Amino acid sequence: MGCNVGLMPQKIKLTLVARDGFEVPISEGYQLYSALLGVMKESDPDAAGRTHDSPISSISLGPLDGRFLASKRDRHKCLVAGGRYKMDVGITDPREAEIFRAIISPLVLKERNLRLEKGELMVEELSSSSESFEDLISSSGGFKEPCLDFWFRSAACIQYRNTKITEMFPHREAVFFSLLSKWNGICPDELKMSMEKDDMSRYMIEKPLAYETRSAVVNTVFDKKKGHARPIMKQGFVGRCQYTFARDAPEGLKNGIVALSRFAEYSGIGSAVARGCGAVKVGIGESK
Repeated sequence: MGCNVGLMPQKIKLTLVARDGFEVPISEGYQLYSALLGVMKESDPDAAGRTHDSPISSISLGPLDGRFLASKRDRHKCLVAGGRYKMDVGITDPREAEIFRAIISPLVLKERNLRLEKGELMVEELSSSSESFEDLISSSGGFKEPCLDFWFRSAACIQYRNTKITEMFPHREAVFFSLLSKWNGICPDELKMSMEKDDMSRYMIEKPLAYETRSAVVNTVFDKKKGHARPIMKQGFVGRCQYTFARDAPEGLKNGIVALSRFAEYSGIGSAVARGCGAVKVGIGESK
């Protein structure tokens, strides 16, 4: 799918305040997604519908970053009353301006809270930033020996091709082919990249620094037999991994991978990024 050259992947940074102390799941992304979708429906039902129905995720949600208390309930945590929590929202849909307005208008102009299952989060601060695909590419060529430091903040759920099997390790081919697919799915036709999986494996090196497997709730369905809702889970990994290049890696491959790394903070990695999976922070520097 092509798009206008002016497409600008955007990131919204939110500072939220918990009005009361309340409980959320360890993988809170699904509740945050439902709350954000509810906000969007008030402002622009069409944009909300596209976001919900799109086969390519229009937005990516980061986890809540702040202080939590332990919960007596399994796989849950408690927000602190009056506590401040940071959250990022990435927008990569070709009609990102409409989605941006549908989020910003109710939260800022109407002072609408994010309503989760057990409580509400009030917006205290909001800021946004954006980069064009051209900017992401042009700023990626200044590294001689790039070192890419990925912090996988929520479960990265990368499905193997068209199967239900999920990657459980931050393998270079899985991570960067996922990003390449997201990039080529929305960028202008003239900026699409062609990279072979074999080249990613041949010329790149991954070095996990801290990593563990993780499950995340991405949806719920009503179980008729049991008479109550049950969670739909996805499996993946979290942690930190550095990616570097072999000495004979082609310059074009290195530049392309650096651009994809910059894009990762907007798009997320793997599936269910709108529901809080695959959130990542990326540091880019020179190999030592």
